[in-house]
Amino acid sequence: QSQLVESGGGLVQPGGSLRLSCTDPGFRLDYYAIGWFRQAPGKEREALLCVNSSGGKFFYADSIKGRFSVSREKSQNMIFLQMTSLKPDDTAVYYCASTWTSCSGYSSAFGSWGQGTEVTVSS
Repeated sequence: QSQLVESGGGLVQPGGSLRLSCTDPGFRLDYYAIGWFRQAPGKEREALLCVNSSGGKFFYADSIKGRFSVSREKSQNMIFLQMTSLKPDDTAVYYCASTWTSCSGYSSAFGSWGQGTEVTVSS
């Protein structure tokens, strides 16, 4: 059973940057599509981006275009979410999730989820 683990969250000032990491200590993630989602307080979970097993990338949220990017480092068994020009509206718990199928903007397509890492953007 895949056990995803996110890390890298924290408190950052508006305009700052953070890089979140997603890995699975027990499973190779090479053949999975990995999606990044977030859930802000009082809001529904939102799909952000996804990278499939061959490296193809998909964006699902207009609010992050030009600011967020996703990358996969197979040698480290890691998927990264690079976030720049952060805004207070980016405050949320960020999750990575995996699926055997192709990338999707629907959380129901993903079978395994991490516990989330909290990002707070505030001065």
